[in-house]
Amino acid sequence: MNTGLLDLQLSSGGQKNPKSKIYKPPFLPLTMKDITSIEPQKYNAALATAIKKEGLFPKPDWANFVKTGANKARPPFEPDFWEHRAASILRQIYLKKIVGVERLRTRYGGRKDRGMKPPRFIKASGKIIRTILQQAESAGLVEKVKGKHCGRQLTPKGKEFLEKVASQIS
Repeated sequence: MNTGLLDLQLSSGGQKNPKSKIYKPPFLPLTMKDITSIEPQKYNAALATAIKKEGLFPKPDWANFVKTGANKARPPFEPDFWEHRAASILRQIYLKKIVGVERLRTRYGGRKDRGMKPPRFIKASGKIIRTILQQAESAGLVEKVKGKHCGRQLTPKGKEFLEKVASQIS
């Protein structure tokens, strides 16, 4: 049985609910992408390039010589490590709302090979995280929070910056 326009719309990608005669279009209205729905690696890479373009997080001179934690054997060799770590920290603050240095140290820590002894979890270095948070605070992206949960949270300017980067990812 040919119903004409309805069959044409269904063949072009639309969906029809069998219980109702309502046509659902194959497209959705233009909306902003949510940061949680974007792949973390893809989002962090885009945020890192935006941070590098804006020049918000200058890399300190000592950053080339320090390890990211006691569990690592060598310092990071990526040329834009600082921007990638800053992007990752900003994303973590967006997701967790209020985050302190200790929570981030636990997040970026890892397994330490201790030779004959069994491996153990070791927290990451706090200096890198603290410096990035201080740079973000001076840029106006995060602010300190006192109260029941202490730490740092995003400012409206920081949320706007992160959501702007999310909307540019297709």
